[in-house]
Amino acid sequence: MNVRHRLRGHVFDGLLALALLGIGLAGTAPAGRNQGITTIPGWAYALVITAALATAARRSAPTAALTVCTAAVSVYLLGDNPYGPILLSLMVAAYTVGAHRPLKQAAVTAALVFAAVLTAGLIGSGLSMEAVAPQLAWVAGPLAVGVTVRTGREQVLQARRDDARRQADAERLRVAQEVHDVVGHGLAAITMQAEIALHLLEKQPSQAEEALAAISRTSRESLDELRATLSAVRRGDDLDDRSPPPGLARLPALADRTRAVGIPVSIDLTGPLTALPPAVDLTAYRIVQESLTNVLRHAGTATATVTITRAADDLTITITDTGRGGPPTTTAGHGLAGMKERTSALGGSFTAGPRPEGGFTVTATLPVTR
Repeated sequence: MNVRHRLRGHVFDGLLALALLGIGLAGTAPAGRNQGITTIPGWAYALVITAALATAARRSAPTAALTVCTAAVSVYLLGDNPYGPILLSLMVAAYTVGAHRPLKQAAVTAALVFAAVLTAGLIGSGLSMEAVAPQLAWVAGPLAVGVTVRTGREQVLQARRDDARRQADAERLRVAQEVHDVVGHGLAAITMQAEIALHLLEKQPSQAEEALAAISRTSRESLDELRATLSAVRRGDDLDDRSPPPGLARLPALADRTRAVGIPVSIDLTGPLTALPPAVDLTAYRIVQESLTNVLRHAGTATATVTITRAADDLTITITDTGRGGPPTTTAGHGLAGMKERTSALGGSFTAGPRPEGGFTVTATLPVTR
């Protein structure tokens, strides 16, 4: 695609050079008659041709093209030839330097061009500064336009880079949140089950065996869920996704996993929970999952209640526990922040904090019609 674009640019530059050549050859004599110059030597036409053809290399070698045009125009003006179409070639070359070279380089080059053209005009035509100086607009105007175009193009490119960087950062954050929720809950459950197994291993080996079996089951389920998450991230890969997409349909299994480590969980569902938007379904599940993970980690001996209510326009999720009054911010802050970010991304509201009677409450309201 870049090769095709460059080829198209070279073709355009060649056609532009031919157009300037035709205008220069046809328009120089009429310009001379308008300025009282009836005879134009052949070498002046040769300079008109040189300046026009130099613009064919304006994109591949902008500074060189402008240098050739400046030299041709300067010699042309030193010979007391009329101000005419040759200045169009200088204008095109000046614009290209402004559009394709850094500002400092373009400014230095423009200063040299100004000096050369001004000196040649003063010496060749014998005119005053007031008569020659306006001709410098053929350089200053196009150069300013070129700098403006280059600046705008750079701003657009920078905006695209910034947007791509923001999208990449948002995607990394999303993946980090997914992995945190999946792995965090599984590891919290496995840790508690392992502690139970170690405690019962000598006195009640049969119950220790049940805890070890629960560890195996929980690790397998967490691995399957992690695989499903990575499969969604790595689109196009033929990964084996053996588990259904995370959503409220998996809420009973999540509750059973939490109950298996000794945390009683009750679930109260109101209203139809089917046909939810996928983003709402996933976010609701992750909020319940992360809240139960915090109960496992920080609530101690507690019970948990999950209440989900579907109204006409929103879905309200409330998780309440009877533990020690809330998780320490050093550990659970990321989880709470992640839940808040998930909720805010959908335009919902989120609150979390200790209950006056003890324990902790997390409440999220998600719009389902937006």
